[in-house]
Amino acid sequence: MNRQGSTYTLFYSLLLILVVGVGLSLVYQALRPTQERNIADDTKKQILAAARISPQEGESISDLYAAHISESYIVNSEGERVDASGNALDVNVANQVKLPDNERELPVYVCSTTDGTKYILPVYGAGLWGPIWGYVAFDANGTTIYGAYFAHQGETPGLGAEIEKPAFSSQFDGKKIFNTEGVFTPILIVKQGQAPAGAEYVNAVSGGTITSQGVQKMLANSLLPYAAFLKNLSKTSQKDETE
Repeated sequence: MNRQGSTYTLFYSLLLILVVGVGLSLVYQALRPTQERNIADDTKKQILAAARISPQEGESISDLYAAHISESYIVNSEGERVDASGNALDVNVANQVKLPDNERELPVYVCSTTDGTKYILPVYGAGLWGPIWGYVAFDANGTTIYGAYFAHQGETPGLGAEIEKPAFSSQFDGKKIFNTEGVFTPILIVKQGQAPAGAEYVNAVSGGTITSQGVQKMLANSLLPYAAFLKNLSKTSQKDETE
C-alpha cells in the first residue's frame, strides 16, 4: 500500500481511532466499579453530615454508614412505605422533585446518633448557576430539624457557594417546619436585619441572594411531600411519651 496515498492515510486514521476507542472503553470499564463506589461513598458521607456525623482519619465511610444508618426505605406523599425497585440510595431525587407530590418516591434514612434516632431526608433544587442539593435530619418528633447539609455544582466561591459551609447550614439546627396548628410552614431565608415576625427563619448568605432563595424554594418543594410522614413521626413520638 502506498504510504503517501490518501487511502493509506484514511486507513491509518480509522485504525488509530479504533485502537484508542477500544483502549478508552477498557479503561472506563476497569475504573467504573471504583468510580461508582466513590460516588456512593460521597453520597453516604453527605447523608451522615446532615446528622452531624463525620469520619475520623482512616475511618471507612461505608463502615461508618453501616454503623449509624439502621434502615432506609421509600415512602409516598401519604407517609406510607411503598414497594419500589432498588433501595433509597437508588432514587434519583433530581427527577423526583419534578413530579407531582403524589407521584414521588421519597427516600428516608433512619440514623442512630448519640442524641437519639434521626430521620434524614434528601432535598434538591436550583441555585444561581446550577443544581443545589442536600440532606436534612429531623428529630424523632418529626418537626424539629436536627442538622442539615447542603452542596452545589457551580455557585460562586465566596458568595452562593457559602451554602456548603457550616456557618450557613448550622442555622437550621432546632428550626421547626410545622406551626403551632400543625401546618407545614417552610423556613424562610432572609437578609440580615429583616427578621420576619412569627416565622422560622435563617440569615441568607451575604452576596448570595439568588442561591439563598434557591435553598428556600428547594426546602419547600422537597420537604412538603414528606409532611404526612413527618406528622406520623410526631404522633408516634407523642404516643411513646405518654406510655
